[in-house]
Amino acid sequence: MSALIFVGVLAAAVPQAADTASPIARPITVQDYFALRDIADPRISPDGEWVAYTLTTQDLANDTRETRLWRVPLRGGESVAMTAPGHSVSEPRWSPGGRYLSFLSELTTGDEKVQGYGTSQVWALDRRGGEAHRLTAVGQGVEAYEWGPEGRRLVLVVQDPKAETKKGEEKAGPWVVDRLQFKEDGVGYLDRRRTHLHVLDLETDKTVQVTSGDYDDSEPAWSPDGRWIAFVSNRTDEPDSNYNTDLWKVSAPAAGSKPHDPTGVVTAPVRITAGLGADSRPVWHPDATYLAYSTTSRPELGDYAQTHVAVVDAGGGTARLLSEGLDRNAWNPRFSPDGSRLYFELEDHGAVHLAAVPCAGGRVERIVGGHRLVKATAVAPNGTLVVLVDEPHLPGDLFALDAPTTTDPAGGPGGAQLRRLTRVNAALLAQLDLAPVEKVRATSTDGTEVEWFLYLPPNRPPGERHPTLLWLHGGPMDQHGYGFDFRGQLFAAHGYVVVMPNPRGSTGYGQDFTLGIWRDWGHLDTMDVLATVDHAVELGYADPDRLGVGGWSYGGILTNYVITSTDRFKAAISGAAGGLWVAHYGHDIYQRWYETELGLPWENRDLWERLSPWNKVQRITTPTMWIGGEKDWNMPILGSEHMYIAARRLGREALLVVYPGEDHSIDEPTHVEDLYERYLAWFDRYLK
Repeated sequence: MSALIFVGVLAAAVPQAADTASPIARPITVQDYFALRDIADPRISPDGEWVAYTLTTQDLANDTRETRLWRVPLRGGESVAMTAPGHSVSEPRWSPGGRYLSFLSELTTGDEKVQGYGTSQVWALDRRGGEAHRLTAVGQGVEAYEWGPEGRRLVLVVQDPKAETKKGEEKAGPWVVDRLQFKEDGVGYLDRRRTHLHVLDLETDKTVQVTSGDYDDSEPAWSPDGRWIAFVSNRTDEPDSNYNTDLWKVSAPAAGSKPHDPTGVVTAPVRITAGLGADSRPVWHPDATYLAYSTTSRPELGDYAQTHVAVVDAGGGTARLLSEGLDRNAWNPRFSPDGSRLYFELEDHGAVHLAAVPCAGGRVERIVGGHRLVKATAVAPNGTLVVLVDEPHLPGDLFALDAPTTTDPAGGPGGAQLRRLTRVNAALLAQLDLAPVEKVRATSTDGTEVEWFLYLPPNRPPGERHPTLLWLHGGPMDQHGYGFDFRGQLFAAHGYVVVMPNPRGSTGYGQDFTLGIWRDWGHLDTMDVLATVDHAVELGYADPDRLGVGGWSYGGILTNYVITSTDRFKAAISGAAGGLWVAHYGHDIYQRWYETELGLPWENRDLWERLSPWNKVQRITTPTMWIGGEKDWNMPILGSEHMYIAARRLGREALLVVYPGEDHSIDEPTHVEDLYERYLAWFDRYLK
């Protein structure tokens, strides 16, 4: 398929990335999860000398997570911590001149009377030395920001403030809801407060609000000349009813200027894109004549629609899709320094590669290919690329590519080499005996080819069968891939063969493959995942009498479909799942998705009921643990409660586990430890 998609291939030759294990390496354990460090958000300094990044660590003893700011020389060398322990940071940015390295943090000044105390503000470190100093003091906090091109202004993304309370009144009032989208996972109930753009003049310390209205504005991007700020917004009559975000631009007040009117709004925003899909991630071309961005070209498919990279004139007009012919998801566009090429990340067959295409259109080339995930990309002024690479035995590190224009007409590895910049988990990886990982192809019942990832217990004796876990990914528009998967490694280290399939509904295999479950959840995807288990049995890895199944989010939903379809699994774990879909409508965050795909429940009730695994709960014989977060508004615990109480009422073996205060992702370290230990204990109880 790859040979058909790409006319030519430019693949960086990558040295062996995994850190070599010692001769006395040991299997991975639950506690090793908390020793892993997560690197993210690489940013190259304007002089091309440094790469800033964030590094997240966890402290199980204190039940905390912390993200600090680091930098590493682009030429290579030791990394240096830029922020001290005790406070988390995010969104590192270099000032245009490179003097300051800024970030968002809830750091405090020691004066609780300062406006913005205890909320996320923009802070800056002077590279010449000294402590970080605060640049903003916004009472409700700053959600995101970007430097103006001259270094004198910041554009801030700020939520509207709460209404003033009466003197002495401290209790929060009720949530008063009058909008369609009234919940958000990790936030809770939503009101009419919206996020808008403000421009801060750093010399005068004056702020001008530049967007307003009953809309949310996000992802600001300055034009190179500083005259305009592009941003993303859904400004339709009812933004909560559709996916139609567009690119807009608004004129930016010049440094030292005053508000143009009493409201502080400079001019009315100008619409740049006019499609019906979701446009996002605007990036200006170096000469400011046009922008690149990510877009979905088939809005009628909702969340199933593929993402492509496109360009559009800065004044608006017809967009040109540069990745449409690939039939793959493409995102995160970045211009080369001379503006001739557009870099982007490309999802394909369990991998995510770095690709490039001429801005005028033409042949797409892979810059960094192979069995890996490229999770972030930064471009230096001299054209050097920095990529965040994740591999089956490498949980994320930064690499530099010094010659990204090297080509190889034969389609093999190019002359360019990825040069490793960080080794954030090297000490831990050297202690571990990790499971071998292999991508395998199976044939489903109807002849469809389905790929799956195989994890084998380390040092497994040849020919020996093991208890096997079928672990299903979420989404469903997602994929198991060539990244480091702690859960898969943990299960394998515990003596399990792990089968991680990409059934229909997954991304990375084309739009039609993703649409394979459209209005038909739990049918073809169940057929596909069962075929991968059959294949693991045929290959001699899986013990057919000791099979378990599980997953999170849609992986939990698909688990519910599997255990209502077959009794061959001896244990199941259904995480953050749903069961009776009509009960989710108006309770979770997905009414737009449901209406796009299933129609309104009172008009299309037969379909809603046919797709509900709760209506087949009497078929379940598999001992099942339903599990989730108390405050999950993505897949509320209500869905697991429905499945659990029905199974118990029928006399089945079942358990319900609810983590207090957690949303769709279980984050508190002590809860994560408990979750992984429960996974192992539940499967061990029935499969060993």
